[in-house]
Amino acid sequence: MYRPLLDGINFYAPEWRDKIMQVFADCAEKGIPYDEEMEIITRKGRRVWVRATGEAIRNEKGEIVEVQGSFQDITDRKRAEEEQDKLQAQLIQAQKMESVGRLAGGVAHDFNNMLGVIMGNAELALEKAVPNDHLHENLRDIIDAARRSSDITRQLLAFARRQTIDPKVIDLNKTVEKMLKMLRRLIGEDIDFSWQPFSGLWPVKMDPSQLDQLLSNLLINARAAIEGVGRVTIETDNVTFDEAYCNDHAGFVPGDFVLLAASDGGCGMDRNTLENIFEPFFTTKAVGQGTGLGLSTVYGIVKQNDGVINVYSEPDKGTTFQIYLPRHGRETAVITAKDQENVPVSQGETVLIVEDEISLLDLTRRFLDRLGYAVLEASTPARAMDLARDHKGKIHLLITDVVMPEMNGKDLAERLQALYPDLRGLFMSGYTTNVIAHRAVLNEGVHFMQKPFFIKDLAVKVREALDG
Repeated sequence: MYRPLLDGINFYAPEWRDKIMQVFADCAEKGIPYDEEMEIITRKGRRVWVRATGEAIRNEKGEIVEVQGSFQDITDRKRAEEEQDKLQAQLIQAQKMESVGRLAGGVAHDFNNMLGVIMGNAELALEKAVPNDHLHENLRDIIDAARRSSDITRQLLAFARRQTIDPKVIDLNKTVEKMLKMLRRLIGEDIDFSWQPFSGLWPVKMDPSQLDQLLSNLLINARAAIEGVGRVTIETDNVTFDEAYCNDHAGFVPGDFVLLAASDGGCGMDRNTLENIFEPFFTTKAVGQGTGLGLSTVYGIVKQNDGVINVYSEPDKGTTFQIYLPRHGRETAVITAKDQENVPVSQGETVLIVEDEISLLDLTRRFLDRLGYAVLEASTPARAMDLARDHKGKIHLLITDVVMPEMNGKDLAERLQALYPDLRGLFMSGYTTNVIAHRAVLNEGVHFMQKPFFIKDLAVKVREALDG
């Protein structure tokens, strides 16, 4: 008999009505007291957390005649608890990223050196192999496997925000447009691809190569979510968040942002999957079909660029990833990705290479020989200093590993510049720590090449360092 009475009360938040009806009925009909925390809605529509307590009042015969209860406003405590939970989650995530970053950093240096030797020698051998021969195919497989192995390390570093980046002020629309051909190949011919750029888009500052990583991983996941034919959409927009919006949306800060969104009409995700998609090595794909690093890479890239990422998805209703990157406010020349169709060669310069991994030192020398450079090589910083002192001509460029015994690459470059004031520098590493970068962002004016690399990568970076 108490349920009809409760049905007339409309201040309980909808998600709490069934439960409070049950505890109220149990109290009124069975004498069971209640003590519950729930949300109610005020006359002005504001949600308030309360502690609701009540007990049954009986007459002389022991019959329940009424229920007496009270509400205590506990909104401040609940908000504090929610904030504490959020901070705890952030701490756990930070600790997890730190652990992954240390693991990746520890592995990346030596691992990428070895991959560089494998990739480089396979590339040189491939040029001598006869096309359509089994050896040619085997060498291709070696190069592809080494490249995929390198990508795994790079993805781990990206997730942990330790991937070395060289941010540029870019026009996101123009940069994405240069990638459209590649992105269309990535998703396949059966999937309809739609590109919807916003006119007048604000500039952003990020490493263009990270945008390539970001969109490639999002579209690979979109393709996997679509069975048969389907549609994928990439769009951009300008967005401004005020304090009121940020107070209600965790992770957002007030300001101007550029939106990059990727949507698909695929199978979607349930709540449990959504809660784990950015965890490294989490995957819903079958064994052997994915590393589980794609979306964690996306997450790391967005966070490294001080951005925010939101995901909206429901089973059978598709998924939308919304990435908000801070607007770059300073008046700076906006650049777009350059096409490098030709392999640039030497213009008569002399290059000094310093690398403590002998096999990689030899490989880099052979690469530079093929490009026409005069090459001096040293396996230690001390040997490099001796070569520089004894050399009679000019040394135009130093190519050095960042992490070496005796002396790091930056200190070596500074000492050599005392002998050759016009000496240019190109640093190479699988993992730079903070020697030439701050929080994995390259220091101003530093030229850097990520290991492992192919001969074309080296050719382009050498000319950028010499001509820049």
